[in-house]
Amino acid sequence: MDNGYWAKIDARRVAPSTQIPHGIRYSLTLHDRYNRRVLGFDNAHATKPGRKRYIARKTTWDHRHDKDRTTDYGFQSPEQLMEDFWKEAERIMEERR
Repeated sequence: MDNGYWAKIDARRVAPSTQIPHGIRYSLTLHDRYNRRVLGFDNAHATKPGRKRYIARKTTWDHRHDKDRTTDYGFQSPEQLMEDFWKEAERIMEERR
């Protein structure tokens, strides 16, 4: 892609579980020309709950990596995941031009 960016997409069907109820294990990443990940959507591990005292503890596996932070991602469908990933990838590449 422009300026040496490249993307890696890995997805496969798995048995639905409480961690992956939709039955798709995925990792979508965007890397810069120095091979640094600049964006990622995946469900490879649970996200850590916030440190607030009185919140319900929800373990979410679908999440997004952007810079140095991880945030929950509301998986809806494979099509929406692809659309969200490419929209963010294009925004990041445009922002860094």
